[in-house]
Amino acid sequence: MRPILAELLTIGDEILYGQIVDTNSQWMSVELDKVGVKVIRKTTVGDVESDVLSAFAEAEQRADIILITGGLGPTSDDLTKPVLAKYFNCEMKVHPEALEELTAFFKSRGRELTDTNKQQAMLPVCCIKITNPVGTAPGMWFERNGKVFMAMPGVPHEMKKMMTEKVIPLLKERFKTPTIVHKIIRTVGLGESFLSDKISAWEKALPSHIKLAYLPSLGEVKLRLTGYGEDEQKLKQEIESLFEKLIPLAGEYIYGYGEDPLEAAIGKALREKKMTLSVAESCTGGYLSHLITSVPGSSEYFLGSMVPYDYQIKMRQLGVRPEVLEQYGAVSEPTIIEMANIVRAKFNTDIGVATSGIAGPGGATPEKPVGMVWIAYSDKHHTITKKLQLSTERMLNIKLASVAVLNLIRMSLPK
Repeated sequence: MRPILAELLTIGDEILYGQIVDTNSQWMSVELDKVGVKVIRKTTVGDVESDVLSAFAEAEQRADIILITGGLGPTSDDLTKPVLAKYFNCEMKVHPEALEELTAFFKSRGRELTDTNKQQAMLPVCCIKITNPVGTAPGMWFERNGKVFMAMPGVPHEMKKMMTEKVIPLLKERFKTPTIVHKIIRTVGLGESFLSDKISAWEKALPSHIKLAYLPSLGEVKLRLTGYGEDEQKLKQEIESLFEKLIPLAGEYIYGYGEDPLEAAIGKALREKKMTLSVAESCTGGYLSHLITSVPGSSEYFLGSMVPYDYQIKMRQLGVRPEVLEQYGAVSEPTIIEMANIVRAKFNTDIGVATSGIAGPGGATPEKPVGMVWIAYSDKHHTITKKLQLSTERMLNIKLASVAVLNLIRMSLPK
């Protein structure tokens, strides 16, 4: 079955200037995906008639469905309606039903319908009016040569209401769409290129109707399989079978599926094993604890943390021996071992973890450059340490070190 393709056009200088963030396109993409429509491009165009006309023409060449948001207001800078009328070569007239709805809208709010506001009832005569149930700007549906143009308000709650109640049902009637099935597998501890090398033979053997995407983020890579077909159940079974073949190749790096992040996977594992956790973090400054406690229900397994940032605090409050700090320094394996073991004992938890490093930009020496971080995991069976050499960017180092600790917990938990 041929895929049905959509292009999303947002219109307005305010988006290009960065004064308004376009959240509409992301939401629309998700909703279109649910009904089997594939978004192939998102474009933002300023308030220039020639640019908007060019964008319409280019989108019509590429896509079956062109969804437009913005520029439907009653003021002179709102160009979408007159430009659509020009593009489809039809005049603008007052739409009686639109005027009636507009009048009722203002009356219900005790406001006067001004001449300026009446302009919103002016529509291209060649469009089908789509009622806006929560605003004043009607939507407009155009069809030509098998292609659909749909213009909607840029106000998010108005667009979402119109899209959900009106546009999606119309698109489902108008187009026979394939089923689109996604499956996400989450990996950590291996970079995108290295992961690609490990699974290259598996990837090359994928059937043509199933595509693989690599979605890297800080410290991890998501793999997304997307399948297109007519039988949803059959497609899901096929994708599951493919993932089963992937596990032997990348199993040690796989920590979960779907949308749950690494901290949620760690929380689930700790809950299942009935184990508790405490943290002593220096260079990460509380960020690791923030990730852990961002998971609902984390109080079941996370008892608390210390942020002994200063030498004196490491000694007096945490309890690292002065001679260890004096001989090896704060950023060292002996210190990080003491930090993990001591915090576990102080909080009486099953596991203690710790971080200490040079986040940057200052504080480095030739032996200990910016980005050097030591992390440790401690339980009653063993203490495991790892030395990291990260980046020169402070916040990036804090985040990467925190992810590395979470992965160290995952790898070190009793089986």
